[in-house]
Amino acid sequence: MGSANQVFNICAPITNEQQSVSVEQIVNNMNHAKAEGADTVEVRLDCITSFHPLLHLKIILQNKPLPVLIANRKKWDGSLSKGDDSMLLEALQLALELGADFIEVELKEASCLPTLMEHKRNHNSHGKIIVSCYVDDITPPQEELLQLVARMQATGSDIIKLVTHAADITELTRIFSLFPHCQNLQVPLIAYSVGERGLISQLLCPKFGGFFVYGSLAGNPIPGIPSLDSLKEAYKLEGVNEDTKVFGLISKPVSHSKGPILHNPSFRHVNYNGIYVPMFVDDLKEFFSTYSSPDFSGFSVGIPYKEEVLRFCDEVHPLAQSIGAVNTIIRRPGDGKLVGYNTDCEAAITAIEDALIDRAKSLACAVSGEAQPYKELVNFEPEKGAILANATPIGMHPNTDRIPVAESTLEHYLLVFDAVYTPRRTRLLKEADAAGAKTVGGVEMFLRQAIGQFNLFTGLEAPIEFMREIVLSKF
Repeated sequence: MGSANQVFNICAPITNEQQSVSVEQIVNNMNHAKAEGADTVEVRLDCITSFHPLLHLKIILQNKPLPVLIANRKKWDGSLSKGDDSMLLEALQLALELGADFIEVELKEASCLPTLMEHKRNHNSHGKIIVSCYVDDITPPQEELLQLVARMQATGSDIIKLVTHAADITELTRIFSLFPHCQNLQVPLIAYSVGERGLISQLLCPKFGGFFVYGSLAGNPIPGIPSLDSLKEAYKLEGVNEDTKVFGLISKPVSHSKGPILHNPSFRHVNYNGIYVPMFVDDLKEFFSTYSSPDFSGFSVGIPYKEEVLRFCDEVHPLAQSIGAVNTIIRRPGDGKLVGYNTDCEAAITAIEDALIDRAKSLACAVSGEAQPYKELVNFEPEKGAILANATPIGMHPNTDRIPVAESTLEHYLLVFDAVYTPRRTRLLKEADAAGAKTVGGVEMFLRQAIGQFNLFTGLEAPIEFMREIVLSKF
């Protein structure tokens, strides 16, 4: 694992393999990256329009506001490059001469490394040479990854880089286990997995000892790469170290979650050494058997797993058991057992109680009702003064134009509650407002259940007003 003094850089890729860019756009993007909090920028030469090595490298490196990593991906990896090996070598030699801080050479091109190293010495260049390997298929077994690392390390490069494409979040533990191995060899390692399932390989990089964390520019999202803004505002990874406790949202999909915006600043506010991250999970059984370390101390549980997850808990709180749903899991420190709770129920009830005052106190009691299939709700006629609570994802971004009941029935409801909080004002709430009903949004419920989760995660009293300010300003 990494140490409290582990040094890492936030690196922003500022070129896109899907389209070529001008050198002027690159200079502009470098300045944007600096303003957004990047420490280093990555420039791919194969993405530059009509690339001219001397002319374009001079412009880039003479106008760099930050350290620059120069890379070139070969055509077999799906990039735009049509240059031959001699042009690649020439470009990388020029980059070293002109002041590139890092150059990247793929392991497939390692035959040019002795020439580059000699060129670096002859020109007294301080640029670091990175040898990289991109694994585009399923993540190999641990033994194969260690062999790849050994091959890269044997080249004598300054830094090694391994990039995989995880088909499942459980594959990422193979990457995490490489960091202590490379620290023993005293070789800096950049290792991560691309795609949404690979996101935590970036966010937990400082905990395990990685050299780079990648962050994307505003307006240029990259699957599996956090935005520079989120790294700066929500995660603040400079505070993460080997002792940091990991909490995560287990869901599928997970990109909509605003939990990191709320929990991470709240951890810092009370000086709790924790990080809260989104976890795209496909298989609960595999997930819990793989992430069994005490470092993974607790989880929020989202759609579609709140019912299914009960069977993976060693113990379940009576309220959660009676509801048949868990939204919070704690790994008990003493014995490592997973204990399930439900903070959604009380959050929903208290949010509605506050809106209706005296009339809603009875809502906390068990209610006798009739279950109907969802498809028949469009024909459902509620009694006058009824309460509607939408606990489904209907109306959630990106399908924001949907509501779970017929519009014509909304005038019959005294109060309409929507658990959806993205967007903040759903179509259901807007239509209910227009029909004259009192409304309670999912943001209020989200805040209250998050307060309950914070208390369970940390064993501390949640900073309620601080959390409320975040919700009001960011949601």
